[in-house]
Order: sequence, then structure tokens, then C-alpha cells
Amino acid sequence: MHMKRRHFLELTAGTGMLSILQSCQTTPNKPQSVSHQSSVGRLTAEVTLEKLEKAAGAPILQADGVNSPLLVESIELLQKGREYFVRVRSRDGAEGISVTNSRAEYLYPILNKLVIPYFIGKDARDLESHLFEVYRYRSNYKLQGLAFWCPLAWVEFAILDMMGRITGKSIGQMFGGVVRQEVAFYIASGRRDSTPEQEADYLLRLVEETGAKAVKFRVGGRMSRNADAMPGRTERLIPLARKRLGDHIAIHADANSSYDPPKAIEVGRMLEDIGAVYFEEPCPFDHLEDTKKVADVLTLPVAGGEQEYSQRRFRWMIYNRGVDIVQPDLHYYGGLIRSTRVARMAALAGMPTTVHISGGLGFVYMLHFASYTPDIGRYQEYKRGIEKYSNWFDPPLEVKNGAMTVPQGPGVGIKDIREVLKDAKPVV
Repeated sequence: MHMKRRHFLELTAGTGMLSILQSCQTTPNKPQSVSHQSSVGRLTAEVTLEKLEKAAGAPILQADGVNSPLLVESIELLQKGREYFVRVRSRDGAEGISVTNSRAEYLYPILNKLVIPYFIGKDARDLESHLFEVYRYRSNYKLQGLAFWCPLAWVEFAILDMMGRITGKSIGQMFGGVVRQEVAFYIASGRRDSTPEQEADYLLRLVEETGAKAVKFRVGGRMSRNADAMPGRTERLIPLARKRLGDHIAIHADANSSYDPPKAIEVGRMLEDIGAVYFEEPCPFDHLEDTKKVADVLTLPVAGGEQEYSQRRFRWMIYNRGVDIVQPDLHYYGGLIRSTRVARMAALAGMPTTVHISGGLGFVYMLHFASYTPDIGRYQEYKRGIEKYSNWFDPPLEVKNGAMTVPQGPGVGIKDIREVLKDAKPVV
């Protein structure tokens, strides 16, 4: 039997958005509205565009403990080997860092010329309002997309780290309170060059190496107009993965925008037959209507939003139920604050937010997001790396029974940023 499409949301949702829901119980002033099934099985009040906008616009960052202006003195991009870092310093001598994704290698001119200059001299306590003002600065809105929002995310992460170090609070504590200390994850395979048999072997190795209780593999050919990565790969891989992994491993599949709706529905039915957790980005990511067609037909939850950079389009997805699970990328979408706004809208409609992550240290920012977000779904994305970064933290990060521990220290939680940055050189 296929799981009812919305039943997944009832099983996986959290319960921490009651205050936001209550605050949004205003009388609708437009006839256009939609009702959604809530995460605890009750019909929510009408979810209107106005209520979604109000949920997204509520203050997020709690800067208690920073009682005087925290003026930004400098921000710089540093490189150490293949790693890129952003370091922020205040006029009072406080500092914080972030670790970028790999795109800093070619996006650094945007960071250095169009993002960093805006923040110099600004009060970091007003970070939420700065996210809009830097968007306007020097017409940065004309660069709307990954190329702009990634650099902004790196600066935001570093400022949050600095503020956490000043206040002694973790990111979760600054975002309203920690609701979990461990986060269940799926291990993601990024391959399409493998035969079904090779991919099944690889997935088994990933499970053995990481202790994961869930996996994600790729189907289709990636932005491929229904073409498979190799003939018959997807049709053979889906049942083979279930056979080889067994019923105790949860399965996710990512099409990376491979299909039109009829083909996506065909593949989605195969995934329903093996009891998959969700089907990610079945149709071209910017074709919201096609993705909705698939989500409306399948009983399997459909996830999407990795490539999205517009809050209004996320609002459309949520209001129109274009997906069942929203997936802002913490780098591509511009950081934790913007992603939290999406999560608040999704929570109002009874939908989980399972963020997408870039590689490297990206999983650590995911852990922080998951630490304070009530409804994150069943499993979060992980692409390995804990073995490289674990000892940056005190206590070291660990994997326990298919879950990772959340960093405990202030800010991002890196215990010795000077040691991490030793021998790093400026990128100009």
C-alpha cells in the first residue's frame, strides 16, 4: 500500500511553532486562501499569503548580551590549502569565522567588491535588516541568485560566530533555543557514473563507513529532459537498492531536475513501491507548476528548493503546496536567517524544512539549523567530512546510531579559530 501523500508530514513534523501560528490568527482580508493538514493531524486555520508573510517577517535573531553597538571593523577572505574562510572582526577586537563552500574559488570578487564593503562600520546587532540593505547596495539585486547569496551567507555565518563568542551562546540559542542535540542523517551519493550494481555496492560501503540509517542516490541524468545517466539505470537501481540495503535503511532519491511530469510520476511510482522517504527535485527546479503536478499525483512526498533564492517563490511553493518538503540550501539561499524565514512559513502550513547543504563544513551549519528548527523531517543531508572537522570542536563531533551530535560551543562552536586559520593567506 502507498502511504497517503500528507501522512508523511504528520509522522515527521515538530511542534514548536504554536506561538507563531497563534500570532498569525488574524482575520483574512483577501478571499484567496488555502487550508492545509497540520503536522499533528489537525486542520490548521486558513493559511493565507498574509499569514505566511507575517511568519517570515517575525524577528529571528536574539542578540541578548550584546548591549552596545558591535561595529564591524574588517571582513576578509582567507585561503588555506583548498579551504576558504571568512573572518570578521569588530572594533572592540571580537572576531568570528565561517568556512565557505567551494564556490569561493570564483565568487570571491563579488564577496570582496560588493558584499564586504557594505558591512564595514555597520552594527552587527542589526544583521537581519542588513540582509535586505546589502541586497540593495550597489544594485546587488541585479545579481539575484547563487552568485550573490553564497557570499552573503559566508559573511552572515562569520558574524553569527562572532556574536555567539561574545554572548557565550550557540547559534541555536541565538535563534530561539535548542530543541535537539543529535540529528539523524542520510548519507548522500553524488554519483551517476555507476551502474546499478556498482551504485548499490557503493551505498552499502557508505552505510558501513558512516553508520547511516538512511541513504540518498541520484536518478535520471541531471537536467536531462528525461534521459537517464545510462540506459535503464534508474529502473534497475531503485528496486536493486532496496533489495541490497534491506528494509531497515531509509531511501531518498534525487532527480536533479531530470524529468517532465509524466516521467517523474513514473519514477515516483517506482520509489513508492520501495517505500522511499521522498523524491527530490523531480522536474526542472524553476518549473514550479510542473513540480506541483507531480506532487499532486504521488503519494510519495516531493521535496524541492535547493536552487531557490526567492522568498516569494518559496512562499508560492508553500501556499500552493507545490512541494511537500522545502529545501533551502544554507549557502545558496543566503544563510541561516533567510532559511529560518522559509522554515517558519513552512511550519505554518504543516510542512517540514529539510535544508540542502554544500560539502565541506556545510553539514555543521545544517546541524545548527536542525538544532533549533522544530520540524526538519526524518533525516538531514550529510556528504561526509566529520572525520576531518570533528576535532575542531569541543567536545568533538560524533556519530551515534545514525545521528550526529550538534556542536556545543559558542557561535559555530570551533574551539580555536586561530589554530584553524594558522598559515591562511588573504584572497584579494
